[in-house]
Amino acid sequence: MNEVLWNRLTAGQLRDLAARDAVVLLPVGATEQHGPHLPTGVDDLLAAEVSRRAAVLAAEHTGVVVTPSVWSGLSEHHISFGGTFSVSLSTLHALLRDICRSILRAGFSRILIVNGHGGNMTALNALTTELTAELSTPVACTSYFTAGREVVRDTLEAQPGLMHACEGETSLMMAAFPDLVRTENLDTAWGPEITLPAESTDPVYMAVSFDRITQSGVAGNARVASAEKGERLLDGCARALADIIVGDPWRKAADAPQWR
Repeated sequence: MNEVLWNRLTAGQLRDLAARDAVVLLPVGATEQHGPHLPTGVDDLLAAEVSRRAAVLAAEHTGVVVTPSVWSGLSEHHISFGGTFSVSLSTLHALLRDICRSILRAGFSRILIVNGHGGNMTALNALTTELTAELSTPVACTSYFTAGREVVRDTLEAQPGLMHACEGETSLMMAAFPDLVRTENLDTAWGPEITLPAESTDPVYMAVSFDRITQSGVAGNARVASAEKGERLLDGCARALADIIVGDPWRKAADAPQWR
C-alpha cells in the first residue's frame, strides 16, 4: 500500500495500519501573512508536504500515516498585516488533545506532531508534555526545519536558518507549490534577520508585533531563493524526519528510567 494520507484511506485500511503499530504524523502549521510574494498557507502547506514525503520514505521500514493538517496556530504577532488566523493557546491545546485522542481511539499508539511554524515551537514543546500526561501515551514533537537543521544550514546562502517568507521558505514553496509564488514581487521580499523564539539566547522574552520588526512582512532575503534550493531542503528535511520515525523515539521514551 503506497498511500500515506489518512483522509485518502478507508477505515479498514486505517485499522490495518493501527494493527501494524503504524506511526501517525500530525502536521501543525499556521495561516498567516507571508510577505508580498507568498500565500498565507505556507506553514501549513510545507508541514504537510514534508510530512507526506517523510512518510513515503519511512514506509519502507514501518507503517506510517499522515493526518490532515492543523492549519491555524499561534500567529498573534502577524495579525496587524491582515490575512492571518490565530488561535489561543488553550484552543490549540484542546484541539490537539481531541485529535490525538481520536488517533488513539482509532487504535494507534505512536504520534509525532510535525510543526511548520516558528511561533508554535515553544508552545508545542510544553503541550507535548501536557498531552503525554493527559493521554497516558508518549506524544513526540518536532519542527521539520529543526529536524533538517543541517541541510537548511548547508543549503541557504544568505541566512543561517529559516526565518519568515525568506530564502528558505520561498525556495521550499518554489519547489513544492511554484504556482503559488508571486515572483513578480520578489524584489520587495526582504527584511531584517531574526532568531526564532525557541532558539533565542536573549535572557528576556517579550511579545513583539511583527510589523515592528519588518515593514514588508519578510524576515530574511527571499530574493536569492530558488526551486533547486527548495528541492534540496524538501528532500533533506523529509529524510531527517523519516530517520526520526524509523529511530522510534516512543520506544526510547518507554525504556528510559522513570523520574522519581
